[in-house]
Amino acid sequence: MKQFITALPEQYETLKKQANYTSSWRDRLDAVETLSAYKQDKIIDLLKNRMQHDTVYKVQMAAYEALVAFGEDVEKPSPARFDIIKGTDKIFLRVKKSLPNDHTLEDFADKLKRMRLDVYDAYEGDKGAQFMNWLEERWSKL
Repeated sequence: MKQFITALPEQYETLKKQANYTSSWRDRLDAVETLSAYKQDKIIDLLKNRMQHDTVYKVQMAAYEALVAFGEDVEKPSPARFDIIKGTDKIFLRVKKSLPNDHTLEDFADKLKRMRLDVYDAYEGDKGAQFMNWLEERWSKL
């Protein structure tokens, strides 16, 4: 059976902030992976929150796997069936309207990243290698 550290890590406050950092799913995933070595009540609560509320499925699953390893009785998260962020079409439309009529997909992606890094990052994390194809499909339908 795997041994866990039962004290809070020295950098707990920093990792806690990182685990909740909305504009970087990679930072959240790194924090969850680091915290998964520490079986402690505050960390279990934080991991349950990430498992239930993170917008990116990879982060949810990393938290779930850590909780299962701790022996917690948790239900495996399901991938989102619809938009992972409420009002995505409205956000995309607002970005598109802020650009000239002859803008490109690259212009749109760049402006989305500047205006709503949280949205860009969440979908990039969720869609992985298919992100730009997915974004192009959504953009062309606006």
